Amino acid sequence: MDEDRFNMSVRKFLKVVGVTSQREIESAVREAMRDGRLRGNEKLRARVTLTIEAVGLRHEIDEEIELG
Repeated sequence: MDEDRFNMSVRKFLKVVGVTSQREIESAVREAMRDGRLRGNEKLRARVTLTIEAVGLRHEIDEEIELG
């Protein structure tokens, strides 16, 4: 295995995940604010599940996102 290539590929994947996830979260929260489903002072429970079936990986991250 080429460690450098592997490391760069993982970093690229995580960058895409981070950037696209942030956009989706921001868009969903703004829409919920416009629709009156959120007031702007909530804490939102968020969960991400990372899976890589080929190696049997399943990793969950459960956190809160504070709006204000």
